[in-house]
Amino acid sequence: MFKKIAFVAAFGLLLLTAGFAQNKALDFVLHNATGATIHAIHISPADKDSWEENILHTDTLADGASVHIQFGPHETAAAWDLKVGDAVGTGLVWHGLHLPTINELTLKIVDGKPIAEIK
Repeated sequence: MFKKIAFVAAFGLLLLTAGFAQNKALDFVLHNATGATIHAIHISPADKDSWEENILHTDTLADGASVHIQFGPHETAAAWDLKVGDAVGTGLVWHGLHLPTINELTLKIVDGKPIAEIK
């Protein structure tokens, strides 16, 4: 009986830790310096023609605020496209971001154009 309980406990721990697995090579911190509040963040592999779901888990990301973006272990693309949206659905897009080389990404609007500063 003890072996069965130990197996169930070990299997449960394995499932729990698997749920937290991520691909840290793609993870980054996104800083909003656009001068506007962001209402949606979509990230998709650059070779896809559609956007993934909104990954902003709070209602909004205020100007000056940051969010840590994490990827699951099944994500393998190196180049990603990023789209952010405002309250009325207007979107700004950054193409071909090579996430394995990015730790921090600061989104800005300079002279009316979307700019991404990379660290």
